[in-house]
Amino acid sequence: MFQNSSNLSHSHFQQNPRLKSYLCNHLSPNTESALLSHQQIIDPQYCLENSVDLLSGNLEALPAMEVLPLIYENSRPVHRSDAFMSFKGRKRSNEEAEPHQAKRQRFESNNSGTTVATQTLPLPEKQIYSFSESIQSPLFSAHYILDLTECVPLSEVLFSDPPGTTLPVATDKLSQQILELFQACQQHTCDLNRKELCRTELQKEIRKIFPSSRLFLIGSSLNGFGTRNSDGDLCLVLREEPINQKTEARYILSIIQNLFSTKLSNYIERPQLIRAKVPIVKFRDKVRQAFSSICVEFDLNVNSIVGIRNTFLLRTYAYMENRVRPLVLAVKKWASFHDINDASRGTLSSYSIVLMVLHYLQTLPEPILPSLQKIYPKSFDPAMQLHLVPQVPSTIPHYVSKNGSSLGDLLIGFFRYYATQFDWCHDMISVREARAIPRPDGTEWRNKFICVEEPFDGTNTARAVHEKYKFDIIRDEILKSWQVLENKKDLNYVLPLRAFIQKR
Repeated sequence: MFQNSSNLSHSHFQQNPRLKSYLCNHLSPNTESALLSHQQIIDPQYCLENSVDLLSGNLEALPAMEVLPLIYENSRPVHRSDAFMSFKGRKRSNEEAEPHQAKRQRFESNNSGTTVATQTLPLPEKQIYSFSESIQSPLFSAHYILDLTECVPLSEVLFSDPPGTTLPVATDKLSQQILELFQACQQHTCDLNRKELCRTELQKEIRKIFPSSRLFLIGSSLNGFGTRNSDGDLCLVLREEPINQKTEARYILSIIQNLFSTKLSNYIERPQLIRAKVPIVKFRDKVRQAFSSICVEFDLNVNSIVGIRNTFLLRTYAYMENRVRPLVLAVKKWASFHDINDASRGTLSSYSIVLMVLHYLQTLPEPILPSLQKIYPKSFDPAMQLHLVPQVPSTIPHYVSKNGSSLGDLLIGFFRYYATQFDWCHDMISVREARAIPRPDGTEWRNKFICVEEPFDGTNTARAVHEKYKFDIIRDEILKSWQVLENKKDLNYVLPLRAFIQKR
C-alpha cells in the first residue's frame, strides 16, 4: 500500500526556495524542498501514487514522467492527463482511542434504526473476494454497475483554501480573541493533504475488491469547518442510490474491515465495525502518524450520499464570507468545552452546531449569508450526479453583505438569538429556507426538544437531544454565555482561550 515506508524518517531533498514554500504548505510543515518539475508537483496521479516517496524525499524511487500541458481553472494550474479521461468503470491502480461513538447526524438517513456499538460481523471462512465489475451476492439487491467515464473524484488535486481567501480585521478584543482561536485551531493544509493521501491509497486497495467503487473524503475535514484534530470521514460509493444500511452496508463494511485487519494491518490499526444507524468502520492510519503527533481517526461509511452533498454545501457557505469560519469554530470550541457537543451523549452534533450558526447568520436584519439552495437551485439539486458535486463551490461567488458587524458582536448575537428570540417549542432551524419555519407534524419532529433540518434529506440532525434535562443544559449554557459576554466582552469568561489553544 505505502511503498518504501522504511524511508519515512530520511530526507534527501535538495534546496530550492520556490518549491520549498510550496511543499511546506501542501505536504508537511517539516518537509524540505525537492528538485521536482512543475509537472511532478501538480500531477495528482504522480503525487498520490508515489506519496510516501515524495514526502520522504526518496526521489530516486520516483518514475520519470513526461511534462504535459496544463489546464488553468480559477487561476490555478490543474493537470489532467489523457488517462483521466479514458477510465471506464475503474481508476488507477490522541494517545488512546476514545470509546466508540454514534456516527454524526450528517451521515444519517430516514431508513435506519437505533445506534448500538457491537462486535464485528462474522465473515465467511473464505477470505478471497475477487468480484467482477457486476457484483451479486445474496445480500445485494442489485448489480453494482458504475460508469465512471470522465468522472473525476473530489480529491484529484492537493487541497488549499480557495484563491482570495482572507480573514476579517479585528478592531476589538473579543474579535481578536476569536481570530486567535481560529488561527491556532483551524485545520492546516498539510493535515488535509495527509488525509487525502490515505484516502487515495485506500481507494486503490478497495477497488481490488469493488472495482467500480469510489471513496470520497467528506465531513469537517473538507467542508471548511475542520480543526487540527478533526476525524477523517470517508464515504465509499458503490452506486448513486440508497442501499439498505442494516444489511448491504454492514455486509460490505465487514469485508472492508477484514481487508484492513489482514492485508493492510501494517498500515491500518484498530479497524472495527460499528453497527450504528449508519454503520461505519472506524480505524487509524499508522503512516500518517509518522508525519504528525496528532492521531486522527477515520470513519468509513457506505453510500451515505447525503454526506457528500452537504459537505460541499457547507464548504460553499464556509468560504463565501470571511467571518463564517472563525465564528463557527469559536462556537464549536465553546460547545465542546461546555460538554454539549456530543450526539452520542444526547447533546448536539458538530453538524447541528454548524447549521445553527449558518441559520443565525441568515436571519439577521441584514443577513450575512443567503440561502444557497434558493439562489442556486440547480447547483445544489439533490439529484445532481456525484462527480459534479465537488465542482460546485468554485462556481459560487462571494456574498457581499451590508452587515458590518464584528466577529465579537456576531458571537454575542448568536447567543442572544438562541437565548431570547428563537422559539424552541414551535420552530425548526432551516438553512435551506434561511429562516425559522414551523415544525412539520411528523414523528421526526413531534415532541422533539431541538429541531434542525438537514438541508437535503429533511431529517432532524438534532434528534439525539431526546432528554429534557440535556436540552435544559444546552439552553442554560447559551443563556449564561450570552449574559457574560454581553457584560465582559472577553472570550476567556466562557472559554479559557490560552489553555484551549495550547491543548488544541
